Amino acid sequence: MQELLQLFKLGGFVLPLLILLAVIALAIIGNRFWVLRKARIAPRDLAPRVTDLVEVGKVQQAVKLLYENDTPLARLMLVALQQAGQPRDVIKESVEESGRHEVAHLDRFLNFLGSIAGVSPLLGLLGTVFGIMHAFAAIGMVGAGDPKALASGIAEALITTASGLIVAIPSLMFYRYFKGQVDGLVLAIEKEALKVVNIVSGGTGR
Repeated sequence: MQELLQLFKLGGFVLPLLILLAVIALAIIGNRFWVLRKARIAPRDLAPRVTDLVEVGKVQQAVKLLYENDTPLARLMLVALQQAGQPRDVIKESVEESGRHEVAHLDRFLNFLGSIAGVSPLLGLLGTVFGIMHAFAAIGMVGAGDPKALASGIAEALITTASGLIVAIPSLMFYRYFKGQVDGLVLAIEKEALKVVNIVSGGTGR
C-alpha cells in the first residue's frame, strides 16, 4: 500500500487525472457491455412473431406487441407499421431515419471513450515533460553528481508516460470494438424491420 502511495506522489498532478479518466473509461465500458447485448437490442423471437401477425392481418396485435417490447428493433418495426399504406420508398426512408436515431442512442458515451483514448497519451506526455523539467531543476540546484536528486523527476516522467498508455490502449480497443458492435446491430435490426416494410408495402426483397 505504501508503494502505491509513493507511486501516486511521484506521478505528480497528471497521475490523478489519468486515474480519473481510467475510472470513467471503465464505467463507460461496463455500461456499453450491458446496453449493447443483442437480447436488449433485437430479441430473437420478436421479428418472427410480428411478421407472422402482420401477414395474417393482425396489425393491431403486432403494434401492441411492439409497444410492450420497447427495444430498438421494436421501435423500427413500429415505424414501418405506422407508415402502412405509404409507398415502399417512403416507409423504407422512415425506417432508415429511425435507425439513425437508434445509432445515436447506441453510440452514447462512445465518443467520450474515444476522446479518453486520444487524450490519455497526451496527458502522459505532459507528465513526461514536467518530470524532465523537475529533473533539470534538480540538476541546477545540486548538480548532476547526485542521482537521488534526479530520481523524482525521472520517476514522474516514466510513471505518467506508462499510465497514459495503460489508459489509452484499452480505451481505444474497446472504442473500436463497440463501434463495430453498434454498426452490426443496427444493420441487423434494419434488416428485420425491412421485412415488415416488404409486407406492409406488398413488396418482396430489399
